[in-house]
Amino acid sequence: MISSACGGDLMRTGRSPVYLVVDSVEATAGGEGGTTGVGLQSDVRDETGGVINDSVGVTIRVVPKNPAVEATQINSVTLTRYHVDFRRTDGRNTPGVDVPYSFDGGISLTIASGSTGEAVFEIVRHQAKLEPPLKNLDGFSATGRSLSGLGFLSTIAEITIYGHDGNGNDVSVTARLDVHFGDFTSQ
Repeated sequence: MISSACGGDLMRTGRSPVYLVVDSVEATAGGEGGTTGVGLQSDVRDETGGVINDSVGVTIRVVPKNPAVEATQINSVTLTRYHVDFRRTDGRNTPGVDVPYSFDGGISLTIASGSTGEAVFEIVRHQAKLEPPLKNLDGFSATGRSLSGLGFLSTIAEITIYGHDGNGNDVSVTARLDVHFGDFTSQ
């Protein structure tokens, strides 16, 4: 028996009458006031030898599956949490050895159907820079002298954002961002 399906990806996005689209991802190195771009150069130490988190802004659009249906409050989406995984393209992906540990964080943002919203949150946390493998890139000594770090670590951050529509149906979307780690300050 042969069967065919209509709708493709829209049918696989769950029971919600809407789905999420990532319009843009912009990272900010070193938190507020740092360099912003579509990729991230994450410095494992700042110029004083301290650590600071890096953040990301994700612009998300809520799109109705059936554009002929009038948007109602039930079609709004409330984003509730995000999950970040780091991957290397060479397949070496052991957390805490080859890549930073994955983590989850909370979001509270409601976006109406047909509208966009922006969520800003941490992409690289302080503690990740104090643990291997990022700690191994540190070229800054406790005495403030610059040492030779072990080089650079290039990853792809996979950011999955979760939420639900006004009727309780789960929705999610995944975005990706190049993240390059190194001790850029002491280079």
